[in-house]
Amino acid sequence: MTNLQTLRRQLVDAGRRTYERGYVASNDGNISARIDDKKIVITPTGVSKGFMKPEDMVVVSMDGKVLSNSKKPSSEVFMHIQVYKDRQDVNSVCHAHPPYATGFAVAGLALDQCVLPEVIIALGNVPLVDYGTPGTDEFYKPVVPLLPDYDAFLLANHGALTVGKDVLNAYHKMETLEHFAHITFVANQLGHVTTLSTKDVKKLTDLRPGFGIRTNVGCVTCEDEDICETPAPNTGTTNNANSDLEKQVTEITERIVKQLNLK
Repeated sequence: MTNLQTLRRQLVDAGRRTYERGYVASNDGNISARIDDKKIVITPTGVSKGFMKPEDMVVVSMDGKVLSNSKKPSSEVFMHIQVYKDRQDVNSVCHAHPPYATGFAVAGLALDQCVLPEVIIALGNVPLVDYGTPGTDEFYKPVVPLLPDYDAFLLANHGALTVGKDVLNAYHKMETLEHFAHITFVANQLGHVTTLSTKDVKKLTDLRPGFGIRTNVGCVTCEDEDICETPAPNTGTTNNANSDLEKQVTEITERIVKQLNLK
């Protein structure tokens, strides 16, 4: 297991990245790491993630007792503890409010379509978790049934949560989630999100073992949405229209040239 001082520095670095990318504002968000089976280290409450120091990090037991530091741990520490109890493979938890992902959470929309290959491989999809009051048991209890299968979550009307094998891995999943949400938002604004077929998705999920990815979670394909369409046959209408347009442009150009006495 990584030593405590290294974990403190990793949490500071992840917090700075989270803040600089605009995934949190003010003192929002919290990040933690597992020290061993009995202790975790977590970011303090009331301190901006962009201005933390290693000595600010708080060591907490698995029953929520503060074991070091004069600062208080994040008010959502029990959510982190629950994740570590339920997922022995998880060694870090990242909670933030990235704008696009949080926008989907506020809109009540899961990010479950098969769109980006890297997301399909790494996450499968990102479910929407029911709302719960932050800082209480209500906040993390809706996450518990989904923990065995997912590594990223949208928290209704609140933000996002990612888990990973280490601090950088959990943070990178937050980046992937927000990137996915941003691209999906843009595609929706442009009028259409094109999802991959079941066949294409199968090729991607077959790659997971090679990357050490444990999830078996799938996503919504074009077959699921009944939108797998083949292009309409070319009837020549478009070509004829283009030919007529080119003819009109040529005629107009010739008239302009004559008027300018250039021909």
